[in-house]
Amino acid sequence: MSYDVIIAGGSVAGLLCAREISSKGFSVLVIEEDYEIGTPEHCGGLVSIAGLAELGVIPFRKTFDHMIESAEVTSPNGNSFTINSKKQKVIEISRRELDKQIAFQAQKNGAEINVRTSFQEITDTGIRTSKEKIDCKIFVDARGVSSLIHKDRTGILSSAQYEIYADWIKKGKVEVIFDQEKYPGFFAWIIPSGDGKGKVGVAGRGIKVSEALESILKEKGKFSTIRKIFAPIWIKGPIKKFVEGKTVIIGDAAGQAKPTTAGGIFTSGMGGVYAGQAISEFLKTNNRDDLDQYQKKWTARFGKEFEKQLLARKILERVDNNTINKLFETITPEITREISEKDDFDFHTGSIIKLLGLKGSIKTVQTLLGGEIKKLLG
Repeated sequence: MSYDVIIAGGSVAGLLCAREISSKGFSVLVIEEDYEIGTPEHCGGLVSIAGLAELGVIPFRKTFDHMIESAEVTSPNGNSFTINSKKQKVIEISRRELDKQIAFQAQKNGAEINVRTSFQEITDTGIRTSKEKIDCKIFVDARGVSSLIHKDRTGILSSAQYEIYADWIKKGKVEVIFDQEKYPGFFAWIIPSGDGKGKVGVAGRGIKVSEALESILKEKGKFSTIRKIFAPIWIKGPIKKFVEGKTVIIGDAAGQAKPTTAGGIFTSGMGGVYAGQAISEFLKTNNRDDLDQYQKKWTARFGKEFEKQLLARKILERVDNNTINKLFETITPEITREISEKDDFDFHTGSIIKLLGLKGSIKTVQTLLGGEIKKLLG
């Protein structure tokens, strides 16, 4: 058995890559180790309408849950501010249905998809799966964070996300909770799927995420747990090389999730699109430069934003709860209004700069991280 391209990983990046390649008439096989495309659903499910449109996806009714209207951000001492997010046109989607929708696009173009089939190893002529040996010209690694674990464990945080039913979850309102003692290096989140149902999650360095999450839920009130997902997230940005020989790495496996939030529907999805376009061209010309266009295009689009997000992450990881509380005290209605007017959910370091007070007078952070702040503002 032989294909032009085999893609390991049937998530957004892998499926978009398959869609692009198969649209050019090349044979593509997608293998997914789980029993269903879209499962398990690790993702919070937030994405901008503009981002989805650029990915070539108009969400089906089953995919599109609802618009996000506001985000409440809470400090360790309980102070909070709210950002109106209507202008950003962010939606909460069902990742199970989104993945299936893109899988349908890929299949309509001619791609084949096999579930319960896992990648085992690269061979001289292709790959070996859990079922058989298959030949291919290009192998695409879209297996997610699991591909990165052996490369650099310091870029990985533990996370847990529960789907729950609870009266205190309000449709359209996201909550983000910062506490460097409870969730060091990250935060807790509540993302609604509608009134009375949603996803509650937490991530952090060196913590027992299940205990941290159970603690949040107990503080919030009554709830029923419908589903529990435990998965590592990657927060160190893109890997150095997206293409190694005849192997092309995309999505979370290439570190294309945002370093600030670990969200990656758009940024990882565009990795799949750019890779698919470059692979298609390479299969036509056999010119290595065509394959290298993938990393060049992705870096030109997202490289600077990711560099700034990594710097913002470095700052956030080094401040303590006392400093975060002080920062929250300086956030004025003018700042939240300015952020609310910003309409780019996918390129958000401008909002982080405003929230950190980096153009204002937060001397504590500026003294602590002067050089890094200058880079962030540059």
